[in-house]
Amino acid sequence: MKKISLHNQIFIAILVSLPAGFFLHNLSPYISWIGTIFIKLLKVLALPLVIVSVISGMIKIGGGKDFFRLTTKTFIYYIATSLIAITTGLIFSIIILPGKNFVLDFFDRSNQSKSIANQNLGDILLNIIPTNIFESLSKGDVLGAIIISIIFGYSCLAINNEKKFFLQNFFDSLFEVLMKMTELILKTAPIGIFCLLFKTFAEFQGDTVKFINLFKSVGLYFTTVILSLAFHFFITLNLLLFIIGKTNPFFYIKKLSPALASAFATSSSNATLPITIKQTEAAGISKKISGFVLPLGATINMDGTALYECVAVLFIAEVYGFELALSQQIFLVLLSLLVSIGAAGIPMAGLVMLNIILSALGLPLEGIAIILTVDRFLDMARTTVNVYSDACGCAIIAKSENEFNPV
Repeated sequence: MKKISLHNQIFIAILVSLPAGFFLHNLSPYISWIGTIFIKLLKVLALPLVIVSVISGMIKIGGGKDFFRLTTKTFIYYIATSLIAITTGLIFSIIILPGKNFVLDFFDRSNQSKSIANQNLGDILLNIIPTNIFESLSKGDVLGAIIISIIFGYSCLAINNEKKFFLQNFFDSLFEVLMKMTELILKTAPIGIFCLLFKTFAEFQGDTVKFINLFKSVGLYFTTVILSLAFHFFITLNLLLFIIGKTNPFFYIKKLSPALASAFATSSSNATLPITIKQTEAAGISKKISGFVLPLGATINMDGTALYECVAVLFIAEVYGFELALSQQIFLVLLSLLVSIGAAGIPMAGLVMLNIILSALGLPLEGIAIILTVDRFLDMARTTVNVYSDACGCAIIAKSENEFNPV
């Protein structure tokens, strides 16, 4: 198995789990617990990964008048494009309704979380700031944890350089450890995914009609994500690049083609970063801008991931028969934005972050197994959007700083 890449192992696991779960459904009680362990391992790492990533990123921002101006422009761009991407995914999901015509009626909705049933937007906003950070962490309150992490990280900028340098090294090292733990857990993904899918397909008890209808819904989900990503890539980002960045999108895409191809092949913003920096500089952007904007973008700007998470959560809610009110949809947009900031630039990072959103909204984590059947290609597509958004931001900010001379 070591000679087979992780992605191919996952693909094989998905292919085998479909007939195995469908025809050998009586074995589900003996197998499903392994999938539950896999989900719990992902869930236990997700929140610490987001917290440490946010704090580390905030400390790296630094200070100074010019630096503050550049940082402000960068953050405004990243937050704006991420919100546009999430809203795009939300609109396409509302129009297409990929999971509306298929509901898993075997799921017990009696344990539905109060976060879906009873909370309005006012309650959600009031609960963002925790009264006890440790209690908040123990309950998995992701919004409160992220807000405190941002305040903590920003406060680190006010202390002397020696102590700040120590904290930066500490949180960078802690982030690397958590990344290694994530990579270690993801090595068990083929087994965990097989067991999750086995349990899901075993629930059909050999009902072929329901089985086929589920895959029709998954196909609609796949189409929804791809159309949303395509709209954001070809329309939104290129319009911003042309209107604000005063740059020809065709010229820029041509220059960036090696980076975009690498992003699609590796599904990793971090692995693609050196190529992205090289290609933006080859396009005429100064090292000063590319060296600051792109590494920050690879850490906190995940347009494609944020869009995907929004669509995936809405799809899972529809498939399991949940109705998200307007307040929950607004909460979903906000949460997708904040969680995408902490998403690591590695393959399948969106899967780890998706656990947080589903838990916060009280949706079944088992729903992840359904979307995993088509997640490999979507991971490649959303990473390409992530990288292109970083590069567009780099061009727009460089133009505003007179640091872009197209070659």
